[in-house]
Amino acid sequence: MELLAGRFEEHRPHLRAVAYRMLGSLSESEDAVQEAWLKLSRSDAAAVENLGGWLTTVVGRVCLDMLRSRTARREDPLHDEAGQVRLPDPVVSRADGPDPEREALLADSVGMALMVVLDTLSPAERLAFALHDLFAVPFEEIAPVLGRSAATTRQLASRARRRVQGAAPAPDPDRARLRSVVDAFLAASRSGDLDALVAVLDPEVVARSDGGTLRPSLLRRGAAAVASQAIAFARIAEAARPVLVNGTPGVVAMAHGRAVSVMAFTVRDGRVTALDILTDPERLARLDLGAAER
Repeated sequence: MELLAGRFEEHRPHLRAVAYRMLGSLSESEDAVQEAWLKLSRSDAAAVENLGGWLTTVVGRVCLDMLRSRTARREDPLHDEAGQVRLPDPVVSRADGPDPEREALLADSVGMALMVVLDTLSPAERLAFALHDLFAVPFEEIAPVLGRSAATTRQLASRARRRVQGAAPAPDPDRARLRSVVDAFLAASRSGDLDALVAVLDPEVVARSDGGTLRPSLLRRGAAAVASQAIAFARIAEAARPVLVNGTPGVVAMAHGRAVSVMAFTVRDGRVTALDILTDPERLARLDLGAAER
């Protein structure tokens, strides 16, 4: 059992990455990985030829069940049962780059824009796309998890891929250029310069704020509407310090040693196209934000 546990730990970073892309929740991802360990410990591991592949599909099946249960509880994937905006958990790391653990979790720069789009897919589409496109699992191995044919599974992934490519294009790899856009947004917010703020926002920008059950959520569309929230952004901007959020430049605002918000920016062609802001005190308290300071 000790030897088996050691082999499992070798695969844990990969399994956490799979579960995070499937669930968008760090705590639920840990639960899914733990469930995979329980299933492995009760199985005949000696008969498993490819342990990594076996564990990947087990985690995928566990996550699929969790997603189906979640979908049954709420109709709108971007809102919770009370109609509040619900954002995926952000992965926050140092501004100069993630530590090795977070590097594994964000191996393909899975930005918040992608995570938000993944939340709009059906559970079957999400599984087919995540396992095949992000982790190169063959359709023939994904199909039994879904109870579908390989051809149908391929179609599910293709449909999901079109939605992802349309709503979440690959992020700009130049972090310095992205950081300059974020800094310009923060400077305009701090000074209350609405014209400068509108200039750095895409005309179709979307701002989403997840305050949980204790704070009101926010959903604004369009540069004028988002810029009108400049006073609220200014409060965040004054206490903001640079971090990476899901591998791209973002900010975390601290007050009295505690995080009060994490802001993720999606930037395209030099303008902010999406703002995703987590202000839920309960979820912020569960994030390992100390990693952003080490």
